[in-house]
Amino acid sequence: MSLFLPIDITASKNIHYFNLGILCGVKFQKTIWDFYKKHKRNLYWRKKVTPYYVFVSEIMLQQTQVARVEKKFPEFIKEFPDFKSLAQAPAKNVLAAWQGMGYNRRGLYLKKAAEIIIEKYKGIVPKDPKLVDELPGVGNATACSIVVFAYNTPHVFIETNIRRVFIHFFFSDKKNIDDKDIMLIIEKTLDTKTPREWYYALMDYGSHLPTIIKNPNRRSKYYKKQAPFKGSDREIRGAIIKSILKNPLTILQLEQATGFEERRLQYNLLKLKKEGFVMEKKRKYVIK
Repeated sequence: MSLFLPIDITASKNIHYFNLGILCGVKFQKTIWDFYKKHKRNLYWRKKVTPYYVFVSEIMLQQTQVARVEKKFPEFIKEFPDFKSLAQAPAKNVLAAWQGMGYNRRGLYLKKAAEIIIEKYKGIVPKDPKLVDELPGVGNATACSIVVFAYNTPHVFIETNIRRVFIHFFFSDKKNIDDKDIMLIIEKTLDTKTPREWYYALMDYGSHLPTIIKNPNRRSKYYKKQAPFKGSDREIRGAIIKSILKNPLTILQLEQATGFEERRLQYNLLKLKKEGFVMEKKRKYVIK
């Protein structure tokens, strides 16, 4: 069977899950494992698996391409080698190390999560996804992925590459596909003996799919094209943080440094102040 040939079965309320399990055991899992043996990615955080490396990499991988994380991850853990060093670091230092990743709030969430892990859990990532989900900036899917990869325990979760794989194999003639239906099949096909490697395999397969076929995720109920970055509030926020990390700046100096108009700078500065990123001192903006 071709490595990228969809299995001729439809996920719906009427699906016969017993038969699906047999089919997947014979075809689907073998296909994924065969691909992984030949094409698995040698990612930094997979070479040495620790709960800290897993936690940092999973937060970094939210809404960010693997290539960018591969570059930033070694630099970040060199600066902050463990939860304790990250928890104790000034927010300014964490944001400086985070530059280039985008979505700067994730850097602050990561620091706050480290503080809680040190104070509440004695530096140990909980093995219960519900507890991990309570940490800042995590969410259910990321919580499950962190526990799976850190402790090699089986939990069901979905992310963009995994979604892509299951839509390709089990929903080849469907549109507007709900994650709830996909999750049922993920659960049925989960390799409970080696869940860490199984999810690695799924993600590597899903990462490769769009290079040879049209992205299956376009048929997901939740698919949305990302708004252009150029000229967006995201770009302005990033430019503000990058500029004031170097020196405190007035609104006029920010206008000169970033090239954005005062009205939009003021709007985004107000949001950044409310979110705890920046504060104003003597008419100059600084990292809080």
